Amino acid sequence: MTARRRGRFGRWLAKFTLKLALVATIASAALVLPWRWLPPPTSAFMLREQLAGRTIYQRWVPYRSISRNLVLCVIAAEDQKFAAHSGFDLDAIARATQEKRARPRGASTISQQLAKNLFLWPGRSFVRKGLEAYFTVWLEQTWPKRRILEVYLNVAEFGPGVFGAAAASDLAFGKSASEVTLSEAALLASVLPSPKRMSARRPSAYVYERAGEIERIARGLGTHFVAGL
Repeated sequence: MTARRRGRFGRWLAKFTLKLALVATIASAALVLPWRWLPPPTSAFMLREQLAGRTIYQRWVPYRSISRNLVLCVIAAEDQKFAAHSGFDLDAIARATQEKRARPRGASTISQQLAKNLFLWPGRSFVRKGLEAYFTVWLEQTWPKRRILEVYLNVAEFGPGVFGAAAASDLAFGKSASEVTLSEAALLASVLPSPKRMSARRPSAYVYERAGEIERIARGLGTHFVAGL
């Protein structure tokens, strides 16, 4: 290839890359930005259940209608640095990569979990994790922390086909999401890592033990910990 052709190819490649980046940016904005203000009508995980023919239980409730007990317990269980980080808990990631475990410890923040639940699919592939990181950056850069938490608490899976705080509180305790006690909130938060195997409605000994630990952490943090969110 002559220098002239290489120059033309380089300019074409640069233009193509810029166009591709512009298309990716516009598509990402269309996927992410509307839900900064509007309740998402569904999520990737809900669609997955529906396509499998399973019934979905979910009802949107605003952040003000979710008990601070549940907010506190979810943060205590899933992401105690939520208010401080920019989407990624680097210390947790470092610990997870250093530990030698049959099942690696999770290091995903609430923001990462929301990106996965809203837009992606379960799994540990590099492609999925890369897209998760990409959408996490978008969420953290364009949504306030309270909105990230609000949407997460409305789309997180708390049981087979049970999504969001409202449905979870109603089915587990016959209460609205605003009424759950600290102990009940700890039970709900305890099943988040594996909602298809663990139940807040019929807790196993392990779930009770985990809920007790979450409640102790939540009491140590105190409700003032979430007051500014």
